[in-house]
Amino acid sequence: MLLDIQLSSAHNDWPELLHAVLQAEADGYDTTWVLDHFDGSVFPNGDRAVLECCTLLGALAAATTTIGLGPLVANVANRHPAVLAAAASSAYRISGGRLRMGIGAGAAPDMPWAREHHERGIPLLPELAQRHAAVVRQIEVLRTIEPMPIIVGVNSTELATIAGTYADGVNVRLSSPHAATYLAAAREAAGNRPFEASGWAATHDAAGREKAEELRLDRLILSRLERLDA
Repeated sequence: MLLDIQLSSAHNDWPELLHAVLQAEADGYDTTWVLDHFDGSVFPNGDRAVLECCTLLGALAAATTTIGLGPLVANVANRHPAVLAAAASSAYRISGGRLRMGIGAGAAPDMPWAREHHERGIPLLPELAQRHAAVVRQIEVLRTIEPMPIIVGVNSTELATIAGTYADGVNVRLSSPHAATYLAAAREAAGNRPFEASGWAATHDAAGREKAEELRLDRLILSRLERLDA
């Protein structure tokens, strides 16, 4: 099982993030993942505007040599599909092919996570089926550019099935009581083709690590949604 790290620009600025990613590269982590949000206050103890994820990935791509890079996850509501594809292509090329493209459907308009969109006048699709269709459309556009792996972060069986049908991998929150169900749906939809199952858990979550082994994940992402100097 590959071991990754997710770092937070809701709690840390560029110097701290760069130092941590270089250390992760030296320590042998396979991939480092970054957030795609606007307002750091949507996270507990988040205290700053989040660094734009594609810009951050491009900067990390130029500063590193071996570690994989990706967003966990890029919200398809945040950018036009062609804009996100162009940004992903840029980070892929700058990194020499080290980008792993995580995408997600985003929140419903009535969910707390939608606050940062409402405050910025960014419209959100009202129907779940519409948001899922936007994920499929984004995958289709990404497929027209660089041959990067595409991973879908899921929190429903329906989206897990979409991940298995259209993407190269699925990612689940390991603390979810439905994580096994989502993984099973994605794996069934993927059939016999190459497909990666991954999950994320907080760095201090020992139960999450055990669950990753139990679910036979290909990749475990340790999420540090906190200040790195704390």
